[in-house]
Amino acid sequence: MKVARLLPVICLLNMAHAEPLAYPKTRQAEQIDEYHGVKIADPYRWLEDDNSEETKAWVEAQNGVTFRFLEAIPQRATIKERMTKLWNYERFGLPELRGGRTFYTRNSGLQNQRVLYVADAPDAVPRVLLDVNLLAADGTVGLSSFEPSEDGKLLAYSLSRAGSDWLEWRVRDVATGEDRPDFIEWAKFSGASWKKDGSGFFYSRYDAPEAGEARKGVNEFHKLYFHRLSTPQSEDALIYERRDHKDWGFYGAVSDDGRYLVIHISQGTETKNRLYYHDLAQPGAPVIELLNDFDASYEFIGNDGATFFLKTDLDAPRSRVIAIDLSQSARAHWRELIAQTADTLSGVSFVGGQFIAHYLKDAHSAVQRFAWDAVRGAQPLGEVALPGLGTASGFGGRATDRETYYVFSSFTVPGTIYRLNLATGKSTVFREPKVDFQPADYETKQVFARSKDGTRVPIFITHKRGLKLDGANPTILYGYGGFNISLTPSFGVSSLVWMEMGGVFAMANLRGGGEYGEEWHRAGMKLQKQNVFDDFIAAAEWLIAEKYTSPAKLAIEGGSNGGLLVAACMTQRPEMFGAVLPGVGVLDMLRFEKFTIGWAWRSDYGSVENADEFRALHAYSPLHALRPGVRYPATLITTADHDDRVVPAHSFKFAARLQECQALDGPPVLIRIDVRAGHGGNKPTTKVIEERTDELSFLVRVLGMESAKE
Repeated sequence: MKVARLLPVICLLNMAHAEPLAYPKTRQAEQIDEYHGVKIADPYRWLEDDNSEETKAWVEAQNGVTFRFLEAIPQRATIKERMTKLWNYERFGLPELRGGRTFYTRNSGLQNQRVLYVADAPDAVPRVLLDVNLLAADGTVGLSSFEPSEDGKLLAYSLSRAGSDWLEWRVRDVATGEDRPDFIEWAKFSGASWKKDGSGFFYSRYDAPEAGEARKGVNEFHKLYFHRLSTPQSEDALIYERRDHKDWGFYGAVSDDGRYLVIHISQGTETKNRLYYHDLAQPGAPVIELLNDFDASYEFIGNDGATFFLKTDLDAPRSRVIAIDLSQSARAHWRELIAQTADTLSGVSFVGGQFIAHYLKDAHSAVQRFAWDAVRGAQPLGEVALPGLGTASGFGGRATDRETYYVFSSFTVPGTIYRLNLATGKSTVFREPKVDFQPADYETKQVFARSKDGTRVPIFITHKRGLKLDGANPTILYGYGGFNISLTPSFGVSSLVWMEMGGVFAMANLRGGGEYGEEWHRAGMKLQKQNVFDDFIAAAEWLIAEKYTSPAKLAIEGGSNGGLLVAACMTQRPEMFGAVLPGVGVLDMLRFEKFTIGWAWRSDYGSVENADEFRALHAYSPLHALRPGVRYPATLITTADHDDRVVPAHSFKFAARLQECQALDGPPVLIRIDVRAGHGGNKPTTKVIEERTDELSFLVRVLGMESAKE
């Protein structure tokens, strides 16, 4: 039986016009679930149906309240103007070299989506090969990824619509710029890897979802296929599937020499994996289960004939590089090429006969080169000199290449692309963006807080030079803390605008991430997840104690798993924060497994099916931790109607419950629901600018930033 109970109308002082702010009325229904003998109400379950007319009306009503509030902020127009001006700078993607051609992406500044260019020779003038901005007037069709064939004559590329994780693959003739008839749909979590002869490529997909289930239906039984050019998708060859393991995911990559299809087999988001291979030179050859113990992470780097190079954390939580000879693959015959060090080995590529090893040293980049010698193994060649404390990435290419490219960025340096000469080890600037600000006016430092259990937690802090430590500085503390993902210094226009207004930007490196290897990751998983929240709270306490800011001036921000982070922290320590920005967050920890790829997150979060894990999940689940009458910080929740990774129901239900619970005299609790947008990938520039403008405008209002003049 449904119970018609309306939320109390919570009146807040609208600081623009001193008028009360009334939230939309949200119906509650009688819904009780039982977990391990514990009965839990879920009155907003109906908001999980994003296709219902009632939910659509609720979304429209919530957006109405939110945008009326935001539009009344005097500084909003000025913030958007400055954001737009700064965003209008030329940005380049890393070049890829195939068959004498160079492929790269470029955004002239305010284009909604990046444009793909090709240069037909090293000294040729680049030409546009693919401009997805022409496919949708609102910019909501994005180029997700692309892969040229080995001879550079064909291009496989994938499109994402409205930010969805679902991909459409097409094939373009590079010389003519025309698409071939090849078309693939319902691919997800997949790249494309060409056969050496260009006859087709390998990709991964799920079965087509049932009608109405594309954005929220559970994704299971991933499959690896081969698409032969000029044939319909219905004739694609199924290379590998496991009907006995619905939670296995497959990613196939052809080795540089074209001999092997290497199959990376994942199980959810667990860092451990299996590694199989298929000998493409032997027609009808079976798939060989090379590494099938699921005991560690094994990442294929490259090969020298029948010798495979792998990055692994087996017996090395900060990772190392090993070699396996396929003719004698027993563990007793494995060779260690690059040993574990005190720093975390986060990535390795094999280019031009060299290993390029990317390390994290207290969450910033350090890069080493090693020469490959079949007899002596990996021989040190020295460090790649980087321009400062920041993040380097890239270093891709083929085993026969003589150069490679990488991008370097920091909090005050936009992504600059360098060309690395593999013979000399010298780097030269290939493309350098120009942004309308003076980097010398800002400073970045790294400090360390102590968490509740004494763990050392790094914090990057960036702000204008000459900052007064008087506790009055509006500050954004950003974090993530999960899934072995490392947060490293990066450039962001919205962070720059924030600092121009006198704000401080801080980023904490929390357990659950990969900054210090697998042990650091596992210290923030499942029953240890509270460590992540303790780390973040410790970072906030440090900023307050050191007079960077005060609770009334401190905002916390995070997206996806980071949305969970900040929402959990606000429920545990509501008095510590002035504002909270949970973006596309995982906020209902009892039902995240029910939608799309949510089941895959059990490796980090645990599952309600396990009694101990249920108790841990229930204890910190933001939706369930909210209590009526508590004065929670000002909150702007952001989500999108096409988010098919963290479905918007998480944010919908959390917003409804938070509006229900907020103290009568509490600050605003709003939800901003973007339309024709997803989890964040391929979001059009215009939408990004609008969303970041609204978030900063909200902070200007609720943190009382009088210095941010109209």
